[in-house]
Amino acid sequence: MADIKPIGKALFLREEELRRGIEMMFFAYRDFTGEADSILAEQNMGRAHHRAIYFIGRNPGITVSELLGILNITKQSLSRVLSALVETGHVVQHTGPEDRRQRLLYLTETGNALEARLTEVQGRRFAKAYREAGMSAVEGFHRVLQGLLDDRTGQQVDELGQARQSAYRSGDDG
Repeated sequence: MADIKPIGKALFLREEELRRGIEMMFFAYRDFTGEADSILAEQNMGRAHHRAIYFIGRNPGITVSELLGILNITKQSLSRVLSALVETGHVVQHTGPEDRRQRLLYLTETGNALEARLTEVQGRRFAKAYREAGMSAVEGFHRVLQGLLDDRTGQQVDELGQARQSAYRSGDDG
């Protein structure tokens, strides 16, 4: 019987460790999105608009199809979001050079200003956390986040990173 107690305690501690991580993720997400949500509310926008603005800003000229793949939402949902962003002057759409059915998305000056404002408040939070945790903790944090991703999502993240590195090397910083 004495052998079972340490195993039971270890399982309990493991369960608590996992639950603590889950809770911290919920609270961190709440706080991470809080300031941005306030800014978005001023514009009568929500998180779906934020995600679209962020990824269009990070990937100027992204196609609607590519954005759908990143956001993993329905065409109908994206259509509502993009219509609102175009209507409010945050996003413009251009026809693809080879395929006229293709719609390429770009932020306008207004869209860029909003994206910069949102990213600045969230970036400040990340910078503070990174500074306080130290580089080895940041690397560990990235590994944990990578481990939370589905295989398909991990591949998407890798592809986006590779495309940005390639653009950076070629001098096209978007």
